[in-house]
Amino acid sequence: MSTNVYDILQERGFIEQCTHETEVRELLGKESVTFYIGFDATADSLTAGHFLTVMAMMHMQKAGHKPIALLGGGTTMIGDPTGKSDMRTLMTVETIQHNADCFLQQLSKFIDFEDNHAIIANNADWLLDLNYVEFLREIGIHFSVNKMLTADCYKQRMEKGLTFFEFNYMLMQSYDFWKLNKLYNCTLQLGGNDQWSNILGGVDLIRRKEQKPAFGLTFKLLTTSEGIKMGKTMKGAVWLDPNKTTPYEFYQYWRNIEDVKVEECLGLLTFLPMDEVRRLGALKDAEINFAKEVLAFEITKIVHGEEEATKAQDAARALFGGGMKSEDIPTTLYPAAKFAEGIDLITMMCDAKLAVSRSDARRNIQQGGVSVNDVKVEDFDRVFTDKDFDAEGALLIRKGKKGFHRFMAE
Repeated sequence: MSTNVYDILQERGFIEQCTHETEVRELLGKESVTFYIGFDATADSLTAGHFLTVMAMMHMQKAGHKPIALLGGGTTMIGDPTGKSDMRTLMTVETIQHNADCFLQQLSKFIDFEDNHAIIANNADWLLDLNYVEFLREIGIHFSVNKMLTADCYKQRMEKGLTFFEFNYMLMQSYDFWKLNKLYNCTLQLGGNDQWSNILGGVDLIRRKEQKPAFGLTFKLLTTSEGIKMGKTMKGAVWLDPNKTTPYEFYQYWRNIEDVKVEECLGLLTFLPMDEVRRLGALKDAEINFAKEVLAFEITKIVHGEEEATKAQDAARALFGGGMKSEDIPTTLYPAAKFAEGIDLITMMCDAKLAVSRSDARRNIQQGGVSVNDVKVEDFDRVFTDKDFDAEGALLIRKGKKGFHRFMAE
C-alpha cells in the first residue's frame, strides 16, 4: 500500500474522531484491515446521508482494506435512539428483511463483494435468537449504567423518557462489533460522528472481554451552514434509489447547495484530486455555479452512472438555457380530460410539491415568483387548459430560480 488511506480520509475531510489515532494510522499503513459499517434497515433505500459512509468504504477498499457491510436486521427491531426525541416506530420482520435486501442491492453498486473482497453480514443472524440471561452475564457485566447515561445518544431521550427497550441498543451494537471480531477478525468500526458513543461501547467491550486491540473512527456528518442534516428536501429525504429520487432531482439537489458547502462536498462525495477540489472550492460569485455543476455531475455519476449524470446535466442546462428537450425534467401527467376542463395554478403547484400548502402557493404567485412557460403569473386564480400548452405539449411551472415542474396530458 502506497498512500495511507488514513491520510486520504483526513485530507478529504472525513475524519471527526478516532480512538487511538497513531495506532490506527500505523495499522492502516502496514496491513489489510477488516473494518465494518452498520446500516439499520429503516427504509427501502439508502439516502444521501449514507452516501458519505459509502464513499469512505470505497476509499478503504481501494486502499486494500476489507469492508464488512453489516445490515441491521436485528438492531432495526429496536431502533437507534441517537438524535431522536421520540421512540422510533416499530417495524415488522418482513419489512426489515425487504429493506435489508434493497440495501444489499444498492451497496453492491459501490462495493466489490466478489471473491471475498468484502463481506455482507446481517446482525439478525446472532441477535434474534440471543438467550437474554446469557447475554447479560457475558456482555452486560462489562457496561456501567452510570457511564452509559452520560452518552450523547441517550441525553435527548432522557428528557422525554428513555425506555429500557432502547437502552439496550448500545449493548447490541457493541455485541455486533465483538461478534464480527470473533467471526472475521474485524478490528475497526467506522460510522457517522453521531455513533461515537455506540462505537466506543464496542471498542471497550472487545478490549475488556478479549484483551485484544479494537478501534473506532467516526466521520463528519453532512450538515448545512445552520447545522441541519443535509439530504432533506421539501419532498423528504434525498434517496439513492432512482425510483424514489430521480437522477435529475438528485443532480439538482447537489447543484443547488450553499456556496460555502461546495468544497467540503467535493472532498467528501467525489473522487476528484484534492488540488482540483481546492481550486473549484475557491471560485467566487457566479463562477461557483460551475463548481456546483461539477459537484452535481460527479456525485450523480457515482450513484447513477455517467449516462444518467449526463442526461441530468443536459436537462438542467436545457431548462435554464430556455430550452426543454430532455425527458428528464420532473414531470406530472394529468388525464387529457382534466386539462380540457382546466386546472388552477395553485393545485398544480401543490401537486408538484412546489408549495407546501395552497396559501404558500398563493403567496409565491402574489410576490411575482411564479411563471408558466416563461411568462410571469400574478393572478393566483389563473386556470390553465391544453390551449396554454407550449410547442412540445407541456406547461412548465417555474418557482424562483431553482424550482420547476412540467405538466403534460397523458
